[in-house]
Amino acid sequence: MKKIGFLSFGHWTPHPQPGTRSAGDMLLQAIDLAQAVEDVGGDGAYFRVHHFARQMSSPFPLLAAIGAKTSRIEIGTGVIDMRYENPLYMIEDAGSADLIAEGRLQLGISRGSPEQVIDGWKHFGYASAEDDADGAQMARRKTELLLQLLEGRGFAQPNPRPMFPNPPGLLRLEPHSGGLRERIWWGAGSNSTAVWAAERGMNLMSSTLKNDETGEAFHVQQAQQIRLFREEWAKHDWDFEPRVSVSRSIVAITDDRDRRYFVGGGDHEDQIGYIDASTRAIFGRSYAAEPEALIEELRRDEAIAESDTVLITIPSQLGVDYNAHLIESIVTNVAPALGWR
Repeated sequence: MKKIGFLSFGHWTPHPQPGTRSAGDMLLQAIDLAQAVEDVGGDGAYFRVHHFARQMSSPFPLLAAIGAKTSRIEIGTGVIDMRYENPLYMIEDAGSADLIAEGRLQLGISRGSPEQVIDGWKHFGYASAEDDADGAQMARRKTELLLQLLEGRGFAQPNPRPMFPNPPGLLRLEPHSGGLRERIWWGAGSNSTAVWAAERGMNLMSSTLKNDETGEAFHVQQAQQIRLFREEWAKHDWDFEPRVSVSRSIVAITDDRDRRYFVGGGDHEDQIGYIDASTRAIFGRSYAAEPEALIEELRRDEAIAESDTVLITIPSQLGVDYNAHLIESIVTNVAPALGWR
């Protein structure tokens, strides 16, 4: 059994061709799509966060709105770049969104990927002499603070003459959502960062690219990453079972629209590239085939087999109806044969 959700980058562009021509279009359509995916049997609505781009950048208002409009699906991020975040304010936003959704928030975070501008987090006011060149250490420190504060213990000295009465003892951030600490995911791009996530009690979120560490096929490397994560998790006394998600571009070809958009295109083999001057990365292939052939291809994907959640990357600019159709096709025509349903 696997949870099946969608992952949207929230693209929009002021051009007459796409269905999302403004940020408003993108946000409102995202709410409608989450409702539609819940209706067709999907399990999650996740959003990638990018700053300084015509994409999703501020997830919590959207997640709160989706939480209010849906009742069953998970809502989440994949992922928030911690270099840009204030962990304390983030906890207040996340706690509010999670309470509105009644405990369905799944918060994916990470160091982040190369961005649209140089050192963009510095424009947000975050930099120090302790940070390394790419902000990775800063992101990890912020993450560790986030995890600590999500425990809900008081840490702030109350004012002896407060405006409103205080509970006894040190004060914590409010609103506090009790189960959110167990629903934090780390987006790991390497084997070592997957192990780091397990050491700190975070779930694992692995995308369609990772550092090319062995030269093997992407799904083989990703499966090994997942196994290393689980091995490390077993060494610790976390009181909950970890979850693992993988992202994939998967299209079940079932009608003429699918054939027009996806037959003959896409990357059906892994690709090699560089995410910065020194980091060689492997990008996972796309899957697009009629259901019978698609089922056999997915059956051979070792990383999907190791995961409990599959996030389907969607072409959000093709509109709500078409993307709901993509998820429904997988839920109906593919998932049962693979034992995901």
